[in-house]
Amino acid sequence: MTVMTYQETLCYLYASQPAFHLVGAAAYKPGFQNTIALLQHLRLMDDKQHWLGSFPAIHVAGTNGKGSCSHLIAACLQANGLKVGLYTSPHLVDFRERIRISGQMIPEEEVVRYVAENKDFLDTLKPSFFESSMALAFRYFEDKKVDVAVIEVGLGGRLDSTNILPPANANHQAGVVLSLITNIGLDHTEFLGNTLSQIAAEKAGIMKPGVPCVIGETHPETMPVFLERAQTMGILGEGLETSDCRIWFADQCGYLARCRQRDIPQCQLHGIYQERNMQTAYVALSALHSLGIFSLSAKALAKGFAEVCTLTGLRGRWEVLSSTPLTICDTGHNSHGLQYVSKQLQQLLEEDPSRRLYIVFDMVDDKDVDVVMQHLPHQAFYFFATASTHRAVPATQMRNLWLKHGGNSANTAVFDSVPQAVRAAQEKATDKDIIFIGGSNYVVGEALRECFG
Repeated sequence: MTVMTYQETLCYLYASQPAFHLVGAAAYKPGFQNTIALLQHLRLMDDKQHWLGSFPAIHVAGTNGKGSCSHLIAACLQANGLKVGLYTSPHLVDFRERIRISGQMIPEEEVVRYVAENKDFLDTLKPSFFESSMALAFRYFEDKKVDVAVIEVGLGGRLDSTNILPPANANHQAGVVLSLITNIGLDHTEFLGNTLSQIAAEKAGIMKPGVPCVIGETHPETMPVFLERAQTMGILGEGLETSDCRIWFADQCGYLARCRQRDIPQCQLHGIYQERNMQTAYVALSALHSLGIFSLSAKALAKGFAEVCTLTGLRGRWEVLSSTPLTICDTGHNSHGLQYVSKQLQQLLEEDPSRRLYIVFDMVDDKDVDVVMQHLPHQAFYFFATASTHRAVPATQMRNLWLKHGGNSANTAVFDSVPQAVRAAQEKATDKDIIFIGGSNYVVGEALRECFG
């Protein structure tokens, strides 16, 4: 048998298994049939569909912020001396970003070995790219005997492949020990529903019987959904202050007052939207500690927050790529996330009105681009670039949409690629100006890979 190289292995995975980040809706496979078959094949589930894995897990869902919260929690647990598995998606530069143990990406040879040993089964089953990647992560975490794994939901929650994880056993030794839902916004409406309550119901699907849960942000439409699900799962007591209550609302509970005053450590994440993520992660970590699931020291919390990017390898969250000119990238990619990005860019301009803002931008075609356009700052020069995925909105179309929303045609330019647009922005900007790169994970990923590697 000829063993493939790492690059050949990736080409095989992309070619044989539909990947949502490349093909969009065609890759979405709700439900667990393939996942169960894969996990049984990998000896992580028996023929009665009982989970055989031995690691406890923290399960994270939400419209935005789930990546940041996952990395913050992982960093703090890691700083506390635990061996921490971290599974997230999508990646920006290297596939291996999705699967880490204590900040280290899975080795290339592990990915190659997984495909080489299971190729015949994968060819027959034809799982999605996400299903196969998740199964690889679970097998890798099990083989390396992680102390805990932080698992980010791919899409939704109720029918997401990661929701195959069962509630933890009584000793918190295997299965989900804590569920976390960051927030609810209108995204992926073609799969999850057209209202906040419908989407909340899908996200709330990760809440499990008896498993504590933290909700980051609530809304009049979503709160009843969470309360009803919590009641059904047996984690809602007679009142939110009772000892048998096992659900925390980070934007309402007592932790929040303390967070605002003194408890949240200084953090390596600087986007203004990260304040909510930091509060949510802090409440989750406090819950893990107060319930006796993991004992966390104040020193570990401080180190985890202060060095989250260094410890976990997190990139693309209001990341400063250069100081002259100030160049920032951010993976915010929907209206819920980009409104915060736009607000922070506006603040930078207000701090020094003599600065000019140059924006390298594109989005994918399953986002509500019209809504996003309402949030983007008008006092900027836009370099619209077609990202290298067939899901990308063509740059000329992006420009036309921007003009429809009142943009100035004299302050726009169109490029065939993200690197071309970045270089053009760099040539136009002076040292005191600002360059922002964003709109989708693809734009940020290509910029990091091609221009800031």
